[in-house]
Amino acid sequence: MGKGKLFIISGASGVGKSTVLKKIMKLYPELRFSVSVTTRAPRNGEVDGVDYDFITMQTFEQMVKDSAFVEYDLHMDCGYGTPRAQLEEKMLNAGVILDIEPNGAFNVRKEYTDATLIFIAPPSFEELERRLRSRGDTSEEQILKRLARAKWEIEQSVHYDHVVVNDEVDTCMNKIIEIITKKLEEN
Repeated sequence: MGKGKLFIISGASGVGKSTVLKKIMKLYPELRFSVSVTTRAPRNGEVDGVDYDFITMQTFEQMVKDSAFVEYDLHMDCGYGTPRAQLEEKMLNAGVILDIEPNGAFNVRKEYTDATLIFIAPPSFEELERRLRSRGDTSEEQILKRLARAKWEIEQSVHYDHVVVNDEVDTCMNKIIEIITKKLEEN
């Protein structure tokens, strides 16, 4: 069930995507998480090959030259991308979840037109700022960049199939599970 189904999850930095996705992946072992690559340093608790594949900018640039990405982007001074081979391999046997930003989501949708796009929104912009500041691992300059980027990302939510507000993690997760379950039950 769910073979070849693609779910794209987006949302601004600090909205709680990782927390929600980790819970969903535990409940749906038949789904696969497409591990993106990034040139940024791992955050506390992140595991290489699980949360991201952490690579050098030189490797990232070579992958771009080799057309190895379904989508990629440079933001917050770091590269992020979805390796094409990994995504296609995982889609052969299971449904796949991607955690990517809006430009990447729209680019993937061009190639995988039946992908389901889900945007996780903060309950308010003020709450998003509070969450970013409470992490304690981000400079003031980076927080301001992320907040500026978040405004644009939230504006893009109108182009998604579903928008789910993360005012409480379990409620948000249950709404996304409803969306995924309905899609997986389709032929």
